[in-house]
Amino acid sequence: MGTNNARHDVWTSGDSYERYVGRWSRLVAKEFIRWLAIPEDRQWLDVGCGTGVISQTILTLAKPAKVKGIDRSEDFVHTARSRVNQANVEFDPGDAQSLLVKSETYDVAVSGLVLNFVPQPERMVTEMARAVRKNGVVAVYVWDYAGKMQLMRHFWNAAAALDPAVSTLDEGRRFPLCDPDELTKLFQAAGLLHAETRPIDILTEFKNFDDYWAPFLGGQGPAPGYVMSLSEEQRGRLRERIYSALPFAVDGSIPLLARAWAIKGFK
Repeated sequence: MGTNNARHDVWTSGDSYERYVGRWSRLVAKEFIRWLAIPEDRQWLDVGCGTGVISQTILTLAKPAKVKGIDRSEDFVHTARSRVNQANVEFDPGDAQSLLVKSETYDVAVSGLVLNFVPQPERMVTEMARAVRKNGVVAVYVWDYAGKMQLMRHFWNAAAALDPAVSTLDEGRRFPLCDPDELTKLFQAAGLLHAETRPIDILTEFKNFDDYWAPFLGGQGPAPGYVMSLSEEQRGRLRERIYSALPFAVDGSIPLLARAWAIKGFK
């Protein structure tokens, strides 16, 4: 089973992403936006907006003046436009490391589950800081890949047991940035003040094994990308290995914990 990180980091289908982690990101986004406690009628920038998860949450909870979402995937931008269709929100394709926005335009710049997938995360945070006004807020959240993002930990633990070489694809190993201390250092390096981190824990409860497994067949992200690179025989062995390790409830459901680390700082 050969491994190649870049080959498996595919983010092109909005619908597949929704089934995989988009649905869980929505739960994190609610706690994240409440934690920021931004007053109404502010200008928001959503960097790496994906399918519009955070933008929709901002519109629902924060009553913004305007939200602008930017994502490198045109398919994600199309999905966001179709799902979040309000007069005070717009979505455009763009690079998180080189934002096509005027400096000091926004009150808040946010991002969810994106930071570790850009080649130069320090550039992304610096660009987000450039985009906000003096005393503006920059905030992001990322999965706790190495720890309590259990739906992915069960997957990678099983995959590595079958093929130790696959550990090079494991986000828990690849993304040391997904840690409160490393996030704090990154924000401080970008000149952001009073950086504060917190864990956001949600319950990811799957109805049954198919509800857990089917999203891995969508090919979006490192784990699903890896699954779809396997032969049918290899995929079957992995499926059985994961099935035997998951903590099923009496009713056949699978209750798992998902932790995200969030950080906010001020310009």
